[in-house]
Amino acid sequence: MTYKILWAPLRWTDDHHIEHESAGDQCEAVLAASLEEITQDQWLSCDAIVSLTDVPERYRSQAKNCKIFVTPKVGYDNIDIKAWAAAGIPVCNVPDYGTMEVADHAIAMYLSLVRGITYHSRELQKAPDDNWLPIRYKPTRRLSTSTFGIVGLGRIGMATALRAKAFGMDVCFFDPHVENGRDKALGVRRVDDLQYLFSQCDAVSIHVPLSRETDKLINAEVLASSKPNLMLINTARGPVIDLDALYHALKTDQLQAAALDVLPEEKPVDKSHPLLRAWSAQESWIDHRLLLTPHSAFYSTESMYDMRFLGGQGAAQFLTKGVLRNCVNSEYLTG
Repeated sequence: MTYKILWAPLRWTDDHHIEHESAGDQCEAVLAASLEEITQDQWLSCDAIVSLTDVPERYRSQAKNCKIFVTPKVGYDNIDIKAWAAAGIPVCNVPDYGTMEVADHAIAMYLSLVRGITYHSRELQKAPDDNWLPIRYKPTRRLSTSTFGIVGLGRIGMATALRAKAFGMDVCFFDPHVENGRDKALGVRRVDDLQYLFSQCDAVSIHVPLSRETDKLINAEVLASSKPNLMLINTARGPVIDLDALYHALKTDQLQAAALDVLPEEKPVDKSHPLLRAWSAQESWIDHRLLLTPHSAFYSTESMYDMRFLGGQGAAQFLTKGVLRNCVNSEYLTG
């Protein structure tokens, strides 16, 4: 028997050999560039669906033979996991495709801020001779004397912690959902209060999923407790940080700097927000204090391969072996 794995819709425009390889010998990858081009027969005959975005109910209701839905990425806040569960279909993610890349990116953002790398590059472009002076960048500090805080000690949080430790930093974390003992295994310190974490750290890196609990988790109250000259890094999800509160914290010097790979609104970016407007206009108070990258922390050639291959493989393993990994809606499934 050959199972059919429907990729709908596909983001990539190459020859899709990765999707075909991931299906293995007992499954067939059925590829579609858009939802609209998928026929009713393809919806009806598919055994699994792999998609970065959710499938609207008008299409989902046609997939009567579907046994699993896989979103080949870490975040699943854009997937209606309860609706899939109501149809008896498990939803799985791919949490491990970009772990190293995101951790690398978080540390790289901190290094760029604390060592003034982007600052010096830009200043030297303006006047190489006049600005050949390292002492002009005041936030520079020795890494081994820094305390590095992590909010969320999951896969990426742990990878980031190990990288920070490798630089000799004192690492502590806040995560009420992590079991006791993980701190001992990693050689890091546990902190039970988020505001206390901010009050003790020179840098804080965010590594939590987006949920009702974490939406605007980093708010004005938390930021007001920051240690002087704290640098904040977010490679998780944009809405985890209250952007209005971040603007105020930077404007009033509660924070030294922030590095954001994600924003509450992306594509289109809310360019009218005061923080982004000030950054875009290169207002003096924010100059060299806000570092932005375009949701690129996860990206590498290797991670893109893993995203695609592991997504298809996860569906194929469930269909052919009954192996269900990384199910994110199990609490809503019945029976």
